[in-house]
Amino acid sequence: MQGRVILLDEIGEREVAALLIDGRLEELLVDPSDDRPLTGAIYRAIADRPMKGMGGMFVKLPGASGFLRQTDGLAPGRPVLVQVTGPAEPGKAVPVTTRLLFKSRHAIVTPGAPGLNISRRIRDSEIRATLEALAVAGMAGADAGLGLILRSACEGAEADEIAGDIAQMRGLAEAVLADLVGGPELLVEGAGARDTAWRDWAEPAPDAVEDRKGCFADHGVEDMIEALLGPRVDLDGGAHMMVEPTRALVAVDVNTGGDSSPAAGLKTNIAAARELPRQLRLRGLGGQIVVDFAPMPKRDRAVLDQVLRAAFKGEAAETNLAGWTTIGLYELVRKRDRAPLAEVLA
Repeated sequence: MQGRVILLDEIGEREVAALLIDGRLEELLVDPSDDRPLTGAIYRAIADRPMKGMGGMFVKLPGASGFLRQTDGLAPGRPVLVQVTGPAEPGKAVPVTTRLLFKSRHAIVTPGAPGLNISRRIRDSEIRATLEALAVAGMAGADAGLGLILRSACEGAEADEIAGDIAQMRGLAEAVLADLVGGPELLVEGAGARDTAWRDWAEPAPDAVEDRKGCFADHGVEDMIEALLGPRVDLDGGAHMMVEPTRALVAVDVNTGGDSSPAAGLKTNIAAARELPRQLRLRGLGGQIVVDFAPMPKRDRAVLDQVLRAAFKGEAAETNLAGWTTIGLYELVRKRDRAPLAEVLA
């Protein structure tokens, strides 16, 4: 099926959401099978102990430990509100932040970041004026520290629906911010695959949404997921790259196939660079990533640098393109925003 299609199905007993664009898998979310904290969950935690030399502090969560990088004004034993920013690596604490975000499909309430903002993607002046009026009305009388962002999904939405989202997120934020008495406790559950898809994939508006068992099989998504569990990624012209996570880093090896000419090297490397963000996103891979591109003249590195910057520009996960090493490898660091697919589906 052509266009932008959201599919909601199950694998085993886990809910899974997939986003297809013109039949190509672009996003995949899988609910974990265990009780690990979901990204976006908000807790009342207890500050535990600082980590000297790391610039952070451990905090106590219900049945788990979190790691907080912001420590200003925190002393051991004090309660603090934190939000989960990503999955915990095996044997490590859950990454959390004190910068809370209360997200809905249309609105984001931002404690500690005051101001009323409208998505830049909405350019129509009349629509922006209407949204500004809704924002002012919805946040009237709110605490001075609360801010609001109206998301791009507001364009084309009903005013009552937007106002309802603003009121719901503001009310939730105010209730949570006032709940600082007590021990470690889950205050707001993180969004699962289904809720995240409805919330974050609404813009641009999908051409179709299928919410039923069997829709993955009908659209070939099961085969696409199976391919993601193996290391090989086929590229045009018989070329391929191997994506292999290790304990320390993710190793990527790019191969031209039968053609070893300099022109083939650059062509294959450009194709691999454009495909790399999608593969890391779908496989749930992050941390340090080292790429061994196919041999090519050193003068062509500048071209590949431009391709890589463009490829990663639109990625939601924060990525730092560190660049070339002295032995000709390319390094980058991608924030872990979800658990590895192979681990979740193991």
